[in-house]
Amino acid sequence: MSDHCESHPSRRAVLGTAGALFAWGAVPRTAYAAPGSRDARLVVVVLRGALDGLSAVAPLGDPAYADLRPGIALTRDGNGDGRAAALPLDGFFALHPALPTFARLYGARQALVVHAAATGYRERSHFDGQDVLESGQPGPGHTASGWLNRLVAALPAGEGIPPRTALGVGVVPPLILRGPAPVLGWAPPRLPRASDELGRRVLGLYEARDPMLAEALARGLDVDALTKGGPREAGGKEAGGKEAGGKEAGGLRGLAEGAARLIAADDGPRIAALALDGWDTHANEGGATGRLAGLLGGLDGVFSAFAEILAPRWSDTAILVVTEFGRTARVNGTTGTDHGTGTVAFLLGGAVRGGRVLADWPGLAPAQLHEGRDLAPTTDLRAVAKGLAADLFGLSPAVLASRVFPGSEGVRPVRGLVV
Repeated sequence: MSDHCESHPSRRAVLGTAGALFAWGAVPRTAYAAPGSRDARLVVVVLRGALDGLSAVAPLGDPAYADLRPGIALTRDGNGDGRAAALPLDGFFALHPALPTFARLYGARQALVVHAAATGYRERSHFDGQDVLESGQPGPGHTASGWLNRLVAALPAGEGIPPRTALGVGVVPPLILRGPAPVLGWAPPRLPRASDELGRRVLGLYEARDPMLAEALARGLDVDALTKGGPREAGGKEAGGKEAGGKEAGGLRGLAEGAARLIAADDGPRIAALALDGWDTHANEGGATGRLAGLLGGLDGVFSAFAEILAPRWSDTAILVVTEFGRTARVNGTTGTDHGTGTVAFLLGGAVRGGRVLADWPGLAPAQLHEGRDLAPTTDLRAVAKGLAADLFGLSPAVLASRVFPGSEGVRPVRGLVV
């Protein structure tokens, strides 16, 4: 079994992502919901590097848990030494203390956990694991398109509804969104922003010489304004008098805020994906505090931003958080965990039938571990994604098995995920 930490993209992946059009001007303004139907929004967050599901959602009720994880195991009381206690979910599972927003949503029955989950991939290569997770194919090497893009392409347009689009957050679209369906791309700027005055002057030049390019630029400026909090008015200000092009939001929360404003727009995309890197915790992982706690705190900020900005749309929103595989049940010699198999998926949003942990728990006793080292997977992540697609968008099991997740006829959708 391999335990590699590849970080380099393949030539195949680079060439594929280079073909995606990231231009607002090429994306039609779209009406999505038919009269009387749910105006659903689906966001998929990919955690690249393999999230330690046994620390994110600890099985405190399993008698083998604490002995497998000396130095990083969570506890119900924080061990009385000032460390934060795990946040209770039910009598068996508890949430990492760095996830208070998720805990609040769980208590409001707007979030759930799927534990002991994995794709059908059973090796331990990041590159191949991410390939399988995002392509939705039975194995690695089938990267012509991602499953979320194929889901968009499979949605029935309905009478008078133009082709649907999806939002890819980042400089390059995540593999999960690569494919034939149109993709709107957005990433927070890393270089200093050009002034609004420069934008107006360039727009004026385009209007005089190239009306089509002028229209594309104007729509791009609209996108930029939306990610900062409001529609652009004539004169370069956002609605309400706030100067456009203000202080750039930093960190993961800023990324989520910009994406959420686009998704919340009346004519914005209804399906989106973003990938967050850095979840490979081979050393110094930490328990209630430390490196993983910092990562989970950033993720909780993403949850908070989506919940706040999408509040008017929250009842129609579902956010799925997935990772390529889990980590070993035992701590290694550097107080970290190595590449494993089973892990957790998070699901949150006002459309989610939450307040539950979905788990066919396999146990952590030596004989119960996958290959003697990993949490054994009992739920296929494709079943979760299929259930969401069926409940939110009405896609049939046949379409899901043939077009969205080819070769998955034996993987039945998990139903009842949506209220």
